Amino acid sequence: MSRTMIVAGAQTGPIQRADSRAHTLARLIALLEQAAAQGAQYVVFPELALTTFFPRWLIENRQELDTFYERAIPNPNCQALFDRARELGVGFYLGFAELTEDGKRFNTAITVGPDGATLGKYRKVHLPGSAEPRPQNRHQQLEKRYFEYGDLGFPAFRGAAAWGAPIMGMLICNDRRWPEAWRCYGLQGVELMVMGYNSAAYDPNGGDAEDAQVRTFHSTLAVQANAYFNATYGISIAKAGTEDGAGLIGGSVIIDPNGMVLAQAATLDDEVIIAECDFARCLQGRGPGKIFDFGFHRRPQHYRRIVDQMGMEPIP
Repeated sequence: MSRTMIVAGAQTGPIQRADSRAHTLARLIALLEQAAAQGAQYVVFPELALTTFFPRWLIENRQELDTFYERAIPNPNCQALFDRARELGVGFYLGFAELTEDGKRFNTAITVGPDGATLGKYRKVHLPGSAEPRPQNRHQQLEKRYFEYGDLGFPAFRGAAAWGAPIMGMLICNDRRWPEAWRCYGLQGVELMVMGYNSAAYDPNGGDAEDAQVRTFHSTLAVQANAYFNATYGISIAKAGTEDGAGLIGGSVIIDPNGMVLAQAATLDDEVIIAECDFARCLQGRGPGKIFDFGFHRRPQHYRRIVDQMGMEPIP
């Protein structure tokens, strides 16, 4: 039986701090409708898709800070997106800032099925930046201040039956650069990895060795390499352009299990990219006896250093 699925990436241009939620939601719905009109069954939105990338600011007023978080999903401020997706029979990935009932804060993403049910939830594990502002930097990267490290691990889940019930996994932004995260999903048989990002078009930690071109190259490289290493499709979708005076890279991509680019955004604006996933193609890389047949080739007894050691320990 054929297991194919039409997927879309809904890259957004910048979402300014002054933009209203209604304005932002209208843009997301428009992208969803464009993707559905092209046959998409599942749409991937960026990280923190409902707001500006607020960790670039030092926000000391707690009441103001709380306006960037969602206490429940869906809620009246974003219900229209969920309603329209259900009307169209389209699922989606959505990144947002989560404030839990017990006061914990996470950089979170969910996958919603075509019937509106939440199929999977993920909280960002690899938080970049710092907890304290760096006065020498024009723009801050304060994710460690505003979010806790994700506490759900890397839980794979099954997509909807209408999609061929693929095994799916989610990441957020910086997570895509860490091969350990991908391999945790790969060991669960992942066939479709999805992630959104808000990546700076400059080195957010200081220095001038990285520009937009280099950072876009690295973003694409990370998804191509890890999709190939785990024989899975990968969808990596940006919020792009100049947001609140700070540049964000674009380069949204859909990658096949061989690491080849199937579709890539050409702008830094709102843009939809589309591709077909044939999940039988994952077997080319990881079927019986293939190069990434983990059960046949892996030797985990030699990998202890990866989980036992956190920082680098150079040999004498």
